[in-house]
Amino acid sequence: MIKNISLWILTFILLMAGSLAEAQLPVKIARIGIIGASSQATGGHYLDAFRQGLRELGYADNQVMIEARWANGVAERFPTLISELLPLKLDVLMVGGAAGALAAKSAKLTIPVVFASVTDPLGYGLVESLARPGGNLTGVALAMGDGFSGKWVELLKEAAPKASNFAVLWNPSHPLGEVFRKETQAAGRGLKVKLNYYDARDPEAVGNVLARVEKDRAAALLVTPSPLFTSQRTRIVDLTTRRRLPSMFFSKEFVEDGGLMSYGPSFSESWRRAAVYVDKILKGSKPADLPVEQPIKFEFMINLKTAKLIGLTIPPNMLVRADRVFR
Repeated sequence: MIKNISLWILTFILLMAGSLAEAQLPVKIARIGIIGASSQATGGHYLDAFRQGLRELGYADNQVMIEARWANGVAERFPTLISELLPLKLDVLMVGGAAGALAAKSAKLTIPVVFASVTDPLGYGLVESLARPGGNLTGVALAMGDGFSGKWVELLKEAAPKASNFAVLWNPSHPLGEVFRKETQAAGRGLKVKLNYYDARDPEAVGNVLARVEKDRAAALLVTPSPLFTSQRTRIVDLTTRRRLPSMFFSKEFVEDGGLMSYGPSFSESWRRAAVYVDKILKGSKPADLPVEQPIKFEFMINLKTAKLIGLTIPPNMLVRADRVFR
């Protein structure tokens, strides 16, 4: 009897010891480096969307170490920021925008790289194909390449039919800058709208360009995609409301900040979906075998409060077609 009790006590002690040892096993920390194309102030919600994506996949905050850097809309900063992160022995590097992905590819990194918000990864030469990327880069595309840009002109003209001259803000250093320019030009000719192009490559140039747009008294403003413009969206939106300019943007963040309209895929959703790629890579998948994801939904946003502020009446059929109307 005493022998049986002793055996039971010994078994109990061993089970408890095993449980305690298991409970004290260190949590595996995923080390993720992130470089955003815009600034922390204007792009922080993208990082929030990425964190949310990780939580949806079951990652607790103590299972992830994220080191974030921001390029502030200046593509030339990416190589330096990548160099800053490499000594941290990352499991995955995530970059936002085409400039970041191109910098990562040029750096010939050995660690996996996941990109988000890249408009044309195949056209940039980032991947061998969308189905089988090859190399160590993959991620989420935005699909704003050929055949897309003219829609911005069409929607802006529909909202402001009396406007006959648009100012177009574009960044010639953007890999798709010429595509945006050519397609908006073609749409302008078809709609008999004169388009005046204002180029900016850095934050200082944005300020100078906006002053010229104001001086030239444009009837409306169209802003083409660029991380630079995203980082400067507060001052851009301020001009449109102060000068009562109908405006068209490429992402809803501008509309949330007071811009009139936007049309394009969701940048935040792109970052949230990038978490899926990071998760698969952490579990052993290779970027070369993970197909690039294309957006399946494009969002049309209208800020009705801004329309009233600038004295513009949005046609009812446009309000019906909008995915979201800010009232």
